[in-house]
Amino acid sequence: MLSVAYLANQFPSPVEPYVAEEIAELRSRGVVVVPGTVRESRAKAAGNSRHKDKVVIQPVHLTVLFKALWLCLSRGHKLGDLLLRILFRGRESPWQRIKALVHTFLGACYAAQLKPRGIDHIHVHHGYFGAWIGLVASRLLGVNFSLTLHGSDLLVRGTYLDTKLGTCRFCLTVSDYNRRFILERYPLVDSRKVMVARLGVTVPTETGADPRPVIRPRSEITLVAVGRLHKVKDHAFLLRACAQLRARGLRLECLIAGEGPERGHLESLIRKYGLEDTVALLGHITGEQMDSLYGRADVVVLTSRSEGVPLVLMEAMARGKVVLAPAITGIPELVVAGKNGFLYQAGSQGDFVARVLMIHSLLRKQEPQRRLLPSATQSLDWMRHAARVHVRHNFNRQTNLESFADLFLQRVSARTESLPHENFVLQQI
Repeated sequence: MLSVAYLANQFPSPVEPYVAEEIAELRSRGVVVVPGTVRESRAKAAGNSRHKDKVVIQPVHLTVLFKALWLCLSRGHKLGDLLLRILFRGRESPWQRIKALVHTFLGACYAAQLKPRGIDHIHVHHGYFGAWIGLVASRLLGVNFSLTLHGSDLLVRGTYLDTKLGTCRFCLTVSDYNRRFILERYPLVDSRKVMVARLGVTVPTETGADPRPVIRPRSEITLVAVGRLHKVKDHAFLLRACAQLRARGLRLECLIAGEGPERGHLESLIRKYGLEDTVALLGHITGEQMDSLYGRADVVVLTSRSEGVPLVLMEAMARGKVVLAPAITGIPELVVAGKNGFLYQAGSQGDFVARVLMIHSLLRKQEPQRRLLPSATQSLDWMRHAARVHVRHNFNRQTNLESFADLFLQRVSARTESLPHENFVLQQI
């Protein structure tokens, strides 16, 4: 029976449901999956009961410390090339090299905890420092490792990614854009082991009701943004846009769901721009509350600087919502401009504002037409329908989970000699 260690930086995580879903899908195929987390998750109540066998690397217990030291002494020669890479090669800063040495020892701690479990393969979700920990553990245990890359772990914070990609058995990534980026940026990586495995969401059953709420007297348009309050999500961009929109006379409300380190900065910007009656930071929102929040939205917006293929856009489109997002990375594979949503030029405040005003104009024109011709199909109605269809056929959670498991098991069990004769990219679009 195949035994796989599946490591995430933090598990379980409410903003990364796909990790638990992939683990569940592999287990449904008879695979023994040992989930792991670098740090204990804050979502203990939801995760501990379902993942009692979870391996937690930090904090390091004394017994694990001694076992890790023994592994380093007895099998340290297997890490020689990795240590040379850390110390003498590449362009990493001294601080990054020091952290990599620490992560190398954490990899030994991870290996010490996995050793009695008879692991056959290690998979790491995201290419951050957890991927280095998984790589080190795989060397010390004499097994293969693989990884999944999303957005910032590839496009922004790709520290030591050349070694991680060069050493892994295979690499899964969430978009065709990412795959092209990997092959262009890391030309020495074998293209045959880099594969696309798309994420997905559940498409709600259509009720036939108009998915767009009636515009409330207090505001002419409601913008909804969902995402962690982090610099890479660039909610500050959204706040500046709200200030410009209001200066142009548009009555709007902007609801931002999520929590994170940027909250204090965003609160100060809300006060600076006088947006207290316009913008609300809602904090963390539960699944039940998300349905209500999407129901309030006229437009679901995304302002990130870097992304994979965002689940929030999939969820919004699956509910027939109008979406507006930057034309970056893999987003155009989900949002086809003018067909099932709207894109704006990344970083352009003016283009974002113009798109919101255009959408508002379309929404306003729909209201009298909808009352006069309730059976008539309008352009935004077509867009909402196209969004649902696109997600249902190409970003369907269950279909893509099954494809992931098929591909994963094929690659884990495949012999290296068979690689030249196979096509690994899952062409789901």
